[in-house]
Amino acid sequence: MSRLGKMPEWQKWFVILGIFSCSLSGGIYLIGHEFQIQRSILGSHNILVIHGVAAMLTILALGSVLPFHLKAGLKSKRKWWSGLGQLSFLSALMITGLLLYYGPEAIRETVVSTHWGLGLLFFAIFLIHIPMGPNKQARS
Repeated sequence: MSRLGKMPEWQKWFVILGIFSCSLSGGIYLIGHEFQIQRSILGSHNILVIHGVAAMLTILALGSVLPFHLKAGLKSKRKWWSGLGQLSFLSALMITGLLLYYGPEAIRETVVSTHWGLGLLFFAIFLIHIPMGPNKQARS
């Protein structure tokens, strides 16, 4: 790698695959379950299982990024809003995801709404972060 903090291609695609599969499966489940559109298919338990597996892949991808990419981003003082925003939203999504499975029933509806709201905001920030890639500087 020629630039500090630049992810290798395999890692970049692992992160993108994890986040897109998690976001897509979560969005499909949201449409099917919460908005009752094709609920028997889109809101099925199978979609929720796919979302859970994709969330695990995303957490692994996050773990692969933290040691180098995040450190280099903080040091370079570039893309702080989108990078730290993603980290904050992913942390909150992990906590609300755990609460959906292990939390008390009394807060479930609030946690469901919070989780899908955070998920939608996270995906928007992720889409902003991708095209903001490194500026190509002219070589002298």
